[in-house]
Amino acid sequence: MNAQPAGAQPAPRVTAIVAAAGRGTRLGAPLPKAFVDLGGSTLLARSVATLEASGVVDEIIVMVSADMESLARSVVSGADVRFVHGGAERADSIYNGLRAIPADDGVVLIHDAARCLTPPEMIARVAGAVMGGEVAAVPVVAVADTIKEVEEGAVVSTPSRARLRAVQTPQAFDLRALRRANEAYFDSRPDFAATDDASLMEWFGARVATVEGDPLAFKITTPLDMRLAQALIHVR
Repeated sequence: MNAQPAGAQPAPRVTAIVAAAGRGTRLGAPLPKAFVDLGGSTLLARSVATLEASGVVDEIIVMVSADMESLARSVVSGADVRFVHGGAERADSIYNGLRAIPADDGVVLIHDAARCLTPPEMIARVAGAVMGGEVAAVPVVAVADTIKEVEEGAVVSTPSRARLRAVQTPQAFDLRALRRANEAYFDSRPDFAATDDASLMEWFGARVATVEGDPLAFKITTPLDMRLAQALIHVR
């Protein structure tokens, strides 16, 4: 929770929305990805715990499908969270979560449950960028591979790797600005698919700042990712 010295300006309230309503079929697990066990704790429980450990989050909202809410409550039973049902797509789920926040102003973090090894200090770092005045901020890491742009099975360009970054979560936003961007997006239904919340803010015309990410904030998507995560929790 945010703590301020006497006489200081109150810190903005920070709400974290955890996306845990997806099925995660590429992992090949019998349960939705957020509920898969990793070293005795689910990905969802680990993500909630690391948000709490960051020291900057005032409220956590977990986006979950209606049929998984009972299980979600059981795996995070010791945490102070609210549950909101997700929508048909990830963007719909996040919009539902934003509308569930009673405040008009503040900072909102959007986090993938599948990035459950994200260090708490990275969470504080990205939240701090928006608390310090940025409208939006995302954690990024350098790209190791050469990236090719491909059309119809052939390479059409090779972007400079020096300018490329891989984006992680949580992504941090001014609550009012992200709500406005979502309202504009869902009102106009443009021929544009927001692959993350930062891309939605870019479409809306907002500046998106970057902060240093962390290799541990990788997304568990495939069985290989899960094996890496299992190895890491045994050496940390």
